[in-house]
Amino acid sequence: MVAQELNAKVVINTTQLGNTNTEACEAFREKAQDFLNNKQWTNVKYNEVERIECTFNITINKYSSQDGNFECTLLLNSSRPIWGASYTSPLYNTRDAHFNFKFDPADQLEYNPDNLDNQLVALLAYYAHILIGIDMDTFAPMGGTNVLQTAEDIVNKAQNLGYSGWTAFSESNNRFALLNDYMDGSMEPMRQLYYKYHREGLDQLCDSTEKAQTALVESIQLLEQARQAHSMSTVPQLFTEYKKEELVNIFSNHPVEEERLKVYDILFAINPSQDNSWEKIKKQK
Repeated sequence: MVAQELNAKVVINTTQLGNTNTEACEAFREKAQDFLNNKQWTNVKYNEVERIECTFNITINKYSSQDGNFECTLLLNSSRPIWGASYTSPLYNTRDAHFNFKFDPADQLEYNPDNLDNQLVALLAYYAHILIGIDMDTFAPMGGTNVLQTAEDIVNKAQNLGYSGWTAFSESNNRFALLNDYMDGSMEPMRQLYYKYHREGLDQLCDSTEKAQTALVESIQLLEQARQAHSMSTVPQLFTEYKKEELVNIFSNHPVEEERLKVYDILFAINPSQDNSWEKIKKQK
Protein backbone atom coordinates (compact mmCIF):
# COMPACT_ATOMS: atom_id res chain seq x y z
CA MET A 1 0.00 0.00 0.00
CA VAL A 2 1.42 3.39 -1.01
CA ALA A 3 0.99 6.11 1.61
CA GLN A 4 1.84 9.70 2.25
CA GLU A 5 5.09 10.61 4.02
CA LEU A 6 3.76 11.70 7.41
CA ASN A 7 1.87 9.98 10.16
CA ALA A 8 1.26 13.14 12.16
CA LYS A 9 -0.72 13.55 15.34
CA VAL A 10 -1.91 17.05 16.18
CA VAL A 11 -2.60 17.63 19.88
CA ILE A 12 -4.01 20.92 21.14
CA ASN A 13 -3.97 22.36 24.65
CA THR A 14 -6.71 24.94 25.29
CA THR A 15 -6.42 25.29 29.05
CA GLN A 16 -5.19 28.87 28.77
CA LEU A 17 -8.41 29.88 27.03
CA GLY A 18 -10.57 29.31 30.09
CA ASN A 19 -14.26 29.01 29.22
CA THR A 20 -13.81 30.22 25.65
CA ASN A 21 -15.77 28.24 23.10
CA THR A 22 -13.19 25.88 21.60
CA GLU A 23 -15.15 24.49 18.63
CA ALA A 24 -12.95 26.49 16.25
CA CYS A 25 -9.87 25.10 18.01
CA GLU A 26 -11.01 21.53 17.47
CA ALA A 27 -11.85 22.31 13.83
CA PHE A 28 -8.31 23.66 13.43
CA ARG A 29 -6.84 20.49 14.96
CA GLU A 30 -8.81 18.20 12.66
CA LYS A 31 -8.07 20.16 9.49
CA ALA A 32 -4.38 20.58 10.33
CA GLN A 33 -3.96 16.85 10.98
CA ASP A 34 -5.82 15.88 7.81
CA PHE A 35 -3.77 18.38 5.81
CA LEU A 36 -0.47 16.98 7.10
CA ASN A 37 -1.39 13.33 6.61
CA ASN A 38 -3.47 13.28 3.45
CA LYS A 39 -1.25 15.36 1.19
CA GLN A 40 1.67 13.75 -0.62
CA TRP A 41 4.47 16.28 -0.15
CA THR A 42 7.09 14.74 -2.43
CA ASN A 43 7.32 12.36 -5.37
CA VAL A 44 8.80 9.64 -3.16
CA LYS A 45 6.54 6.65 -2.58
CA TYR A 46 6.29 5.60 1.06
CA ASN A 47 4.89 2.34 2.38
CA GLU A 48 2.56 2.56 5.35
CA VAL A 49 5.23 1.33 7.77
CA GLU A 50 7.71 3.91 6.43
CA ARG A 51 5.60 6.95 7.30
CA ILE A 52 7.31 9.43 9.60
CA GLU A 53 5.88 9.40 13.11
CA CYS A 54 5.55 12.94 14.41
CA THR A 55 3.55 14.92 16.94
CA PHE A 56 2.52 18.56 16.75
CA ASN A 57 1.79 19.60 20.34
CA ILE A 58 0.15 23.01 20.09
CA THR A 59 -0.71 25.18 23.07
CA ILE A 60 -3.27 27.82 22.13
CA ASN A 61 -2.35 30.84 24.22
CA LYS A 62 -4.90 33.24 22.76
CA TYR A 63 -7.83 32.93 20.39
CA SER A 64 -10.15 35.63 19.07
CA SER A 65 -13.50 34.44 17.77
CA GLN A 66 -14.04 37.86 16.21
CA ASP A 67 -11.19 37.73 13.73
CA GLY A 68 -10.02 34.09 14.02
CA ASN A 69 -6.53 34.97 15.25
CA PHE A 70 -4.65 32.20 17.02
CA GLU A 71 -1.50 32.77 19.08
CA CYS A 72 0.14 29.43 19.80
CA THR A 73 3.29 27.66 20.91
CA LEU A 74 4.34 24.55 19.01
CA LEU A 75 6.36 21.65 20.38
CA LEU A 76 7.20 19.38 17.47
CA ASN A 77 8.95 16.04 17.56
CA SER A 78 9.51 13.16 15.19
CA SER A 79 11.13 9.75 15.46
CA ARG A 80 12.71 7.14 13.22
CA PRO A 81 12.55 3.35 13.56
CA ILE A 82 15.88 1.56 13.95
CA TRP A 83 16.58 -1.40 11.70
CA GLY A 84 16.26 -4.75 13.43
CA ALA A 85 15.04 -3.26 16.70
CA SER A 86 11.76 -2.29 18.34
CA TYR A 87 13.38 0.99 19.34
CA THR A 88 12.63 4.35 17.69
CA SER A 89 15.19 7.14 17.75
CA PRO A 90 14.22 10.78 18.31
CA LEU A 91 14.95 12.52 15.03
CA TYR A 92 13.77 16.10 15.27
CA ASN A 93 12.55 18.31 18.07
CA THR A 94 11.82 22.00 18.07
CA ARG A 95 9.85 24.66 19.93
CA ASP A 96 8.19 27.46 17.96
CA ALA A 97 6.92 30.25 20.21
CA HIS A 98 5.53 32.19 17.23
CA PHE A 99 3.11 29.63 15.82
CA ASN A 100 0.52 32.31 15.05
CA PHE A 101 -2.07 32.34 12.29
CA LYS A 102 -5.65 33.17 11.32
CA PHE A 103 -8.17 30.36 10.87
CA ASP A 104 -11.90 29.99 10.29
CA PRO A 105 -13.60 26.57 10.51
CA ALA A 106 -14.87 27.09 6.98
CA ASP A 107 -11.33 27.48 5.64
CA GLN A 108 -9.97 24.89 3.23
CA LEU A 109 -6.24 24.31 3.66
CA GLU A 110 -4.65 24.10 0.24
CA TYR A 111 -0.94 24.25 -0.49
CA ASN A 112 0.07 26.03 -3.68
CA PRO A 113 3.85 26.60 -3.72
CA ASP A 114 3.48 29.25 -6.42
CA ASN A 115 0.98 31.28 -4.41
CA LEU A 116 1.67 30.99 -0.71
CA ASP A 117 -0.82 33.41 0.85
CA ASN A 118 -1.98 31.58 4.00
CA GLN A 119 0.09 31.60 7.19
CA LEU A 120 -1.26 28.33 8.60
CA VAL A 121 -0.63 26.53 5.32
CA ALA A 122 2.88 28.00 5.22
CA LEU A 123 3.62 26.82 8.78
CA LEU A 124 2.38 23.28 8.21
CA ALA A 125 4.04 22.96 4.79
CA TYR A 126 7.33 24.25 6.17
CA TYR A 127 7.42 21.74 9.01
CA ALA A 128 6.25 18.90 6.76
CA HIS A 129 9.23 19.51 4.48
CA ILE A 130 11.63 19.85 7.43
CA LEU A 131 10.53 16.51 8.89
CA ILE A 132 10.71 14.71 5.54
CA GLY A 133 14.02 16.28 4.52
CA ILE A 134 15.81 15.43 7.76
CA ASP A 135 14.40 11.90 7.68
CA MET A 136 15.77 11.52 4.14
CA ASP A 137 19.17 12.75 5.32
CA THR A 138 19.33 9.70 7.61
CA PHE A 139 18.86 7.23 4.74
CA ALA A 140 21.25 8.75 2.19
CA PRO A 141 24.07 11.29 2.59
CA MET A 142 22.35 14.69 2.29
CA GLY A 143 19.42 12.82 0.79
CA GLY A 144 16.88 15.45 1.80
CA THR A 145 18.46 18.33 -0.12
CA ASN A 146 15.65 18.87 -2.62
CA VAL A 147 12.95 18.72 0.04
CA LEU A 148 14.83 21.07 2.36
CA GLN A 149 15.35 23.49 -0.52
CA THR A 150 11.56 23.56 -0.88
CA ALA A 151 11.37 24.45 2.82
CA GLU A 152 13.80 27.31 2.11
CA ASP A 153 11.52 28.49 -0.68
CA ILE A 154 8.57 28.46 1.72
CA VAL A 155 10.55 30.59 4.18
CA ASN A 156 11.39 33.13 1.49
CA LYS A 157 7.80 33.44 0.30
CA ALA A 158 6.30 33.45 3.80
CA GLN A 159 8.30 36.53 4.76
CA ASN A 160 5.66 38.51 2.86
CA LEU A 161 2.86 37.26 5.14
CA GLY A 162 3.81 39.62 7.96
CA TYR A 163 4.15 37.07 10.78
CA SER A 164 7.06 36.50 13.17
CA GLY A 165 9.52 33.65 12.72
CA TRP A 166 10.24 33.87 9.01
CA THR A 167 12.68 36.75 8.75
CA ALA A 168 16.47 36.72 8.76
CA PHE A 169 18.47 37.96 11.75
CA SER A 170 15.43 38.55 14.01
CA GLU A 171 16.19 35.53 16.25
CA SER A 172 18.96 32.95 16.33
CA ASN A 173 16.54 30.01 16.54
CA ASN A 174 13.54 31.02 14.45
CA ARG A 175 12.36 29.10 11.40
CA PHE A 176 14.64 31.02 9.06
CA ALA A 177 17.74 30.74 11.25
CA LEU A 178 17.54 27.02 12.06
CA LEU A 179 17.01 25.97 8.45
CA ASN A 180 19.56 28.46 7.13
CA ASP A 181 22.18 27.11 9.54
CA TYR A 182 21.42 23.49 8.71
CA MET A 183 21.67 24.14 4.96
CA ASP A 184 24.77 26.33 5.15
CA GLY A 185 27.67 24.80 3.23
CA SER A 186 29.97 25.05 6.24
CA MET A 187 27.52 22.87 8.19
CA GLU A 188 27.73 19.93 5.79
CA PRO A 189 29.30 17.78 8.56
CA MET A 190 26.03 18.17 10.48
CA ARG A 191 24.04 16.76 7.60
CA GLN A 192 26.57 13.96 7.06
CA LEU A 193 26.23 13.19 10.75
CA TYR A 194 22.54 12.33 10.35
CA TYR A 195 23.38 9.60 7.84
CA LYS A 196 26.42 8.19 9.62
CA TYR A 197 24.78 8.23 13.06
CA HIS A 198 21.49 6.61 12.01
CA ARG A 199 22.17 4.50 8.91
CA GLU A 200 25.77 3.41 9.51
CA GLY A 201 25.50 3.51 13.29
CA LEU A 202 22.16 2.69 14.92
CA ASP A 203 20.78 0.64 12.01
CA GLN A 204 23.85 -1.62 12.05
CA LEU A 205 24.23 -2.25 15.78
CA CYS A 206 22.51 -5.64 15.61
CA ASP A 207 24.35 -6.97 12.54
CA SER A 208 27.78 -5.38 12.72
CA THR A 209 28.32 -4.07 16.23
CA GLU A 210 31.97 -3.04 15.95
CA LYS A 211 31.53 -1.14 12.68
CA ALA A 212 28.41 0.53 14.03
CA GLN A 213 30.21 1.66 17.18
CA THR A 214 32.97 3.14 15.05
CA ALA A 215 30.43 5.00 12.91
CA LEU A 216 28.72 6.40 16.01
CA VAL A 217 31.98 7.79 17.34
CA GLU A 218 32.78 9.27 13.91
CA SER A 219 29.37 10.91 13.84
CA ILE A 220 30.10 12.74 17.09
CA GLN A 221 33.37 13.93 15.55
CA LEU A 222 31.27 15.32 12.68
CA LEU A 223 29.16 17.11 15.29
CA GLU A 224 32.33 18.73 16.59
CA GLN A 225 33.32 19.77 13.06
CA ALA A 226 29.92 21.40 12.58
CA ARG A 227 30.25 23.34 15.82
CA GLN A 228 33.72 24.53 14.90
CA ALA A 229 32.61 25.53 11.40
CA HIS A 230 29.63 27.54 12.65
CA SER A 231 30.20 28.34 16.31
CA MET A 232 27.19 30.68 16.56
CA SER A 233 24.69 28.08 15.35
CA THR A 234 22.38 26.44 17.89
CA VAL A 235 21.81 23.38 15.67
CA PRO A 236 24.56 21.15 17.19
CA GLN A 237 23.41 22.00 20.71
CA LEU A 238 19.77 21.25 19.87
CA PHE A 239 20.87 17.84 18.55
CA THR A 240 22.44 17.04 21.92
CA GLU A 241 19.29 18.21 23.73
CA TYR A 242 16.82 15.86 22.11
CA LYS A 243 19.34 13.04 21.70
CA LYS A 244 20.66 13.33 25.26
CA GLU A 245 19.27 10.11 26.73
CA GLU A 246 20.10 8.15 23.61
CA LEU A 247 23.67 9.47 23.50
CA VAL A 248 24.22 8.53 27.13
CA ASN A 249 22.80 5.03 26.60
CA ILE A 250 24.95 4.45 23.53
CA PHE A 251 28.26 5.79 24.71
CA SER A 252 28.13 4.68 28.34
CA ASN A 253 28.17 1.17 26.81
CA HIS A 254 30.99 1.93 24.39
CA PRO A 255 33.89 -0.49 25.04
CA VAL A 256 36.85 1.80 24.22
CA GLU A 257 37.61 4.17 27.09
CA GLU A 258 39.66 6.60 25.00
CA GLU A 259 36.79 7.02 22.55
CA ARG A 260 34.24 7.39 25.36
CA LEU A 261 36.26 10.19 26.90
CA LYS A 262 36.63 11.90 23.51
CA VAL A 263 32.87 11.77 23.03
CA TYR A 264 32.40 13.19 26.52
CA ASP A 265 34.76 16.10 25.75
CA ILE A 266 32.88 16.94 22.54
CA LEU A 267 29.43 16.79 24.11
CA PHE A 268 30.53 18.85 27.09
CA ALA A 269 32.03 21.51 24.83
CA ILE A 270 28.81 21.75 22.83
CA ASN A 271 26.38 21.62 25.74
CA PRO A 272 28.01 22.03 29.16
CA SER A 273 24.62 22.58 30.83
CA GLN A 274 23.95 18.84 30.46
CA ASP A 275 27.15 17.70 32.15
CA ASN A 276 25.27 15.64 34.73
CA SER A 277 24.22 13.44 31.82
CA TRP A 278 27.53 13.49 29.97
CA GLU A 279 29.36 12.40 33.14
CA LYS A 280 27.62 9.02 32.87
CA ILE A 281 29.51 8.38 29.63
CA LYS A 282 32.80 8.37 31.53
CA LYS A 283 31.66 5.45 33.64
CA GLN A 284 31.13 2.46 31.42
CA LYS A 285 28.10 0.39 32.37
